[in-house]
Amino acid sequence: MTDYYQVLGIKPSATASEIKSAYRQLARKRHPDVNRDSEKAAREFALLSLAYHTLIDPQERAFHDQQLTKQRNGTSILESDNPHAQRARNIAAQARWDRVVNQILENDRRENTARQRAVFTTVSLFLSTFFVAMIKPPLWQSFGLIGRAILATLFIAGIWHLITRLREYFRHYTYKPEPIHFSITQEDKSPSQPFTRFSAYAFLVGGYGVSLGLGLLIGWQAQDFFSDLTMLFRHHVPAGTGAGFSPTTMIISDLIFYPPIAVLVIDTMHALASRIDAG
Repeated sequence: MTDYYQVLGIKPSATASEIKSAYRQLARKRHPDVNRDSEKAAREFALLSLAYHTLIDPQERAFHDQQLTKQRNGTSILESDNPHAQRARNIAAQARWDRVVNQILENDRRENTARQRAVFTTVSLFLSTFFVAMIKPPLWQSFGLIGRAILATLFIAGIWHLITRLREYFRHYTYKPEPIHFSITQEDKSPSQPFTRFSAYAFLVGGYGVSLGLGLLIGWQAQDFFSDLTMLFRHHVPAGTGAGFSPTTMIISDLIFYPPIAVLVIDTMHALASRIDAG
């Protein structure tokens, strides 16, 4: 059997913190992303993950130590030099190893897919805000009753989609730091999520603000160009449409109305493309 202590390069008496430290150092070097998705690197990383999760769990570690002791003492029947026993042992070990590797690789693929979804949602939100602030497309004013009904339906669906996705990403990738008095009295455990809730909110609000500011700035600097670009819509706008509303009010309503629709459309297209690739 494989000695997981040798895999991590630690002593059998290593503490939990030493196991974590050794795993993190080796994982940074052998992660598939660092090694250009090499199949060899993926298997080595899978072995590292298996060794870490076995040794970090007290019950799994105790069983692993027991099997190592049996192997060294030669008390296990499966350690017999009989060719049939060796062949059966090799087949069983290979089958178990293949299952573990496939499971780890599948979990890694699912995590990458989830990260891609999160990136697409946030980037499409920022880009749509940027372009709406820059171009200020008068779609609502140029559409008739049916067109406005379609836009309103897409807006409601987009708001629901955006809120659902953001809640999912916050739950999966963020955590709330424990109070100071709690963290002092409890054992220090690293959270499984990579970001704090505050940093995620700051990134979302900051990215939205930067996208909005850049869009308004570029739109103001190139207002003659974009006024010509949107003339295609404006000649369809009925007389008196938007009367009583200031330009600032119209811009704010557009910034609220159009980005959720853009996020819905882009996420839907990405989901369809992912399903086609998977099929």
